[in-house]
Amino acid sequence: MRNSALPQIACDQDRRRFFGIAGAVALALAPGVSLIAYAQSDAPTSAAASAKTRWGLLIDTTQCKPSCTACVTACSSYNGWKNEGRPTDPQWIRKVQVSDPSTGFSRSVPVMCQHCANAPCVEVCPTGASFKRADGIVLVDRHICIGCRYCMMACPYKARSFVSENLSGQKPWAPRGKGTVEGCTLCVPRVDAGKVPACVEACAREGNGAMTFGDLNDPASPIRRALAHHPAVQLRADLMLDTGVRYEGL
Repeated sequence: MRNSALPQIACDQDRRRFFGIAGAVALALAPGVSLIAYAQSDAPTSAAASAKTRWGLLIDTTQCKPSCTACVTACSSYNGWKNEGRPTDPQWIRKVQVSDPSTGFSRSVPVMCQHCANAPCVEVCPTGASFKRADGIVLVDRHICIGCRYCMMACPYKARSFVSENLSGQKPWAPRGKGTVEGCTLCVPRVDAGKVPACVEACAREGNGAMTFGDLNDPASPIRRALAHHPAVQLRADLMLDTGVRYEGL
């Protein structure tokens, strides 16, 4: 006789196993650190993210110097991650040299999470840990991330990293956790406080002016005005992901 209780038992066991893993991952976050903690200097506004806004970033590669890594350094400093050259090190943003062998054309290109409107990482995440805010910023809720790394496989930009080691010296506004996945957040605490991402600020401070941040939905914003006068492209536009990061000069 077929035992009809077996499927339910198996389901219950899978459910317990899932929540056991999720609980262990949540505990990997630094004690006392939550995903809504912010530094006092970057306290968010009371307004919730709105679909009326679509935050975006325009990178003028003609102004990006190959020797300059100010954007990478600023991101690392603000968000508390370090890349020491090991394969497992995080890289929320990285400089990539692109070239055309047939012409010799070459550009230095900062690459990070592209904050896609149709984000593959969000589509494949089994727990909802990868999610997109109403204003287009793609984030990871590390409390429910189970470290399956499906999002890393789905991302065509290799923009996410897996935390494989214990962490120390975390920033209260950028909680990280062993066994979870992370990536560029567009410095969301700064954005919510009315500031620009750390990489954009550092680029301007160096005098390069290669990065413009703003609201893609606002025709009067600097980023929309720049896009109206200068051609820009999306990385892997053929995938039709509608990225929030655009590149000029490629």
